[in-house]
Amino acid sequence: MLSLAAWLPSCSQRREPPGAEPSAPPATVRVAASSSDEGGSVEPGDDQRTAKGVAPPAEILGTEQDNLPFEPDGTRIASIAWRTWAYTDTGNKRTRYGYLRAGAIVDARGPVIVNAGCQGGWLRINPRGFVCLGKGATKDLTHPVVVANSVRAVRGQGFPYLYAMAGEVAPFRYFRLASVPEMETIEGKGVLGRVPAWKQRLAAQGVQELLGEINGPPEFLADKRKIEKAYGVPQHLHFSVHAGRAAPDSGFAIQRVFEHEGRVFGLTTELDLIAMDRTRVVKPSSFHGAELGVGEELPVAFMQSHFGQRYTLNEAGQMQVKGSLRHREAIKLTGKAHHGFLETRDGDYVAREGLRIIQPRDSYASFATGTRKWIDLSIRDQALVAYEGKKPVYVTLVSTGRGGLGDPDKTHATARGTFMVHSKHVSATMDGSDDKSDSYNLLDVPFVQYFHKGYALHGTYWHDEFGKVRSHGCVNLSPIDSAWLFEWTDPPVPDGWHSVLNKDRGTVVFVRP
Repeated sequence: MLSLAAWLPSCSQRREPPGAEPSAPPATVRVAASSSDEGGSVEPGDDQRTAKGVAPPAEILGTEQDNLPFEPDGTRIASIAWRTWAYTDTGNKRTRYGYLRAGAIVDARGPVIVNAGCQGGWLRINPRGFVCLGKGATKDLTHPVVVANSVRAVRGQGFPYLYAMAGEVAPFRYFRLASVPEMETIEGKGVLGRVPAWKQRLAAQGVQELLGEINGPPEFLADKRKIEKAYGVPQHLHFSVHAGRAAPDSGFAIQRVFEHEGRVFGLTTELDLIAMDRTRVVKPSSFHGAELGVGEELPVAFMQSHFGQRYTLNEAGQMQVKGSLRHREAIKLTGKAHHGFLETRDGDYVAREGLRIIQPRDSYASFATGTRKWIDLSIRDQALVAYEGKKPVYVTLVSTGRGGLGDPDKTHATARGTFMVHSKHVSATMDGSDDKSDSYNLLDVPFVQYFHKGYALHGTYWHDEFGKVRSHGCVNLSPIDSAWLFEWTDPPVPDGWHSVLNKDRGTVVFVRP
C-alpha cells in the first residue's frame, strides 16, 4: 500500500527504504537463551517471560496468538531504522501492523524467537506485533541513532514538529558541524552577515518563540562528529562537510535548533543540519473547525469575509452590535432566523451575508449506523464533517485538489467515492519529483491518512488557504484539525508508534461533489 504512493499523481510518499520487505522464509525456529547485543542481548529469564510470567505453549509461539498486550517488565528496545516494522507473526507469510520511527523506544518482552527471517531474534511489543532485532531495532538505548533521534513528534496539539520552507536560496545539508571558513568556502563570504537580518524577520513575523530557547549544539555533534543516520534514510552524495543543496521548494521538519559559530542551525528529522537563515520558519495556521458536543448539531457557519459582527437582540427588538468575528471563525447555529439574522447556539445573532454555512444532511448512506465513524467530504463546499453514525462531531474547512470536479486521472482533482482509511502516519515525506511542471519536496508532512491509492487526508504547513481548492489531489487540513482527526479516526496509532496499516475496518471517507 505504501509503495503505490510513490508514482500516483495525487500526493506522493517516498518509496520504501531498502531492507523493509520481509526476508526469506524461516527454515527453523528456536527460542534464544542469549545472543549478541546486536541480536538482542537476552537477559537471564527472557526466554521464559511472558505477559503472565508463563512461557507460551509451543504451538502458538511466534503466531498472532503470541503477541497480545502485556505488562512491561523493564525490557525495552529502540528503533534504529527510518521504519522498523512490527509484524503480525514471525512466519514466512507475516504481514505488517505498522512501524516505529528511528529513535522510538518501546516496551518489549520475550521469549526471543530466532529464525531465518530474523537472525537477531524477534521480540513482542505493545499493544501487538513482533519486531526483529538487528538493522531495525536494538536493545542498546545509547546507540548513536537513538540519541540523535531522541526528540519525538508531538501528537494531538497541531504540528508534530517545527517546520520551515527553503528560502530564496535553499540551504545546504551539512552532515557535521562546519567551521566559518568551511561555510564560506561552500556558501560564499559573509555567511554570518545574514544572521541579524534573519533574526529581524523572525521577530517581525512573530515566529521567534517557535524556536524556543536556543543553546549550543547537542553533545552528539561535538568534535565535528559526522552524524550517523538511521538505516533507510535517503542518502545523498557527500562532499567535504555537506551533502549538497536542498531542492528549491523543500519543506523541512525540524526536531531541534541550536547555535553554532554565531549561526542558528536546525537538525531535521532526517538528521541533516541546515542553516535556518536560509529558510522561512512556518507560522502554524490558527484556523480550526468546531467540535460538536452532546446536543449540538449542524448547521455550522464559517465567516468568509475578513470582517463580521455578532449581535444581540435588545429589549426593543433591535439588533445591537456585541463584538466582531474573525475571518473563518466557526459559528454554531440553531437553524433559526430572525429578520435575516441567524441565531447562534450561544444566544447571539449573525448576519447571513458573508457566511459559508454547512447544512445538516437530509439523507444518510448505509454505513452511517450506530456509532460507526465516517467522514463526509464535500468538494463544492470545501468542507469536512466527521460523524459517529448520524451525529456530527466535528466540522471544518479543507483544501481539496485544484482540479475541482475534474477527472482525477487527468487533473489535480480529488478522487470521489466511498473509501476507507488504509494507513496512517504521524508524518510522512511527500514529493512531486515526477511532476516536472510543479515539483516539491515536503519532509514529514503531518498526520497523513491514506484512504485511496495515493490520496490522503493530511496536515499542511506550506499554505493557509483552507476553504479553497489548493492541493495536488490530497485533502489539506489545518494543523489543529489534522491533529484532532488523526486521533479520532480508525485504526488508532499506538503510543510510541509512527504508523499503522489497516488490519481491521478503517474509518469511512465519503468524498462527494
